[in-house]
Formats: sequence, structure tokens, C-alpha cells
Amino acid sequence: MPKSAAGTRHDLPEPDAFTRVYWDAAARGRLLLRRCGACGRAHHYPREFCPHCWSEDVVWEPASGRAALYTWSVVHRNDLPPFGGRTPYVAAVVDLAEGPRMMTEIVDCPHEELRAGMALEVAFRDGGGVHGGAGVLDGAHVQDGAHVQEGESVQEGKGAQDGVAVQAGTPVVPVFRPRR
Repeated sequence: MPKSAAGTRHDLPEPDAFTRVYWDAAARGRLLLRRCGACGRAHHYPREFCPHCWSEDVVWEPASGRAALYTWSVVHRNDLPPFGGRTPYVAAVVDLAEGPRMMTEIVDCPHEELRAGMALEVAFRDGGGVHGGAGVLDGAHVQDGAHVQEGESVQEGKGAQDGVAVQAGTPVVPVFRPRR
């Protein structure tokens, strides 16, 4: 588990050689998926093989950032740092526009206003708060059909000008909020 001045953090990823591309993209305000070249289906969480047909012909692909709320739970108690200071918060499963389901957190919306099927957009949380993502809504910064290979950077040089300003080395995780 990553550590902070407050101790062990249970909300931050531990990137490895395979997932580094995913987490680097998140730090730039981009949500990536894996897509299978054999069956054409997208999947999330990132794996080195397709969970649908078991092919190893999978590539990184930018996601649109759009989703619909599938289900959720309001968490009123969580003793793991730093969640205790965030309660109540909304843990959710969303249907990404590309097909896969993703576990996440819903932000910027009172839980009483949540509805199944609610239109959502991706945002990103770092140690300093939640930031908007690049390439959501109109997809202006996401090139259709663009693929990212392992070891390749994701739109190098993007960052603060895209609404995502993160401290170097700070892990960033995708969260979702109501589409504006």
C-alpha cells in the first residue's frame, strides 16, 4: 500500500510495469481501456489478455469518459485511511459507453439525486481533490481509433491546460460525476 504522512493509504494504486500506462494516462486526465483485436470487445480492469475470448491480442485505447450509473451504495463508515474523512461517499458500478463495467466513486452529486441510468462523466482524484478529465463530453482531445502501446506515453505534454493539474508522482484515480 502507498504511504503518506498520515500512514498507509488504501485509496491509491500501486502501478506495476503493465499498468503504468493506465496510471500515467489517468495523471493526464485520460481514461484508458483495453480492446481485443480478436473479438473486438473492450474490457476493464486492464489485463494482458481478453477475458471474453482469452486472446493476448489486446491494446490500450482511450475511452470517451462517458458512463451510465448501474448501481451504487452510500458508505457511511470506513475506517481505512483516508476514507473515514470522506464519509458518507458513494461507491458505484458504472457502465462505460464502450461496454465494460467499472467500479468507482461518484462525486459532486448528493446521493439522494442518484438514479439508475444517470449520465456520468469521468473526473480524476489526486491528493489535492477532484479534477475534470480531458476528452470528456465532446471528445475533443481523444482521437478516434487511437491506440496506445505499452511503454508509449499518452498525449505527452498534456496536463494543466486540460484541466488536470497534478503533482508529479501523485497517483490519480478515475471517479465519475453527473454529466454537465
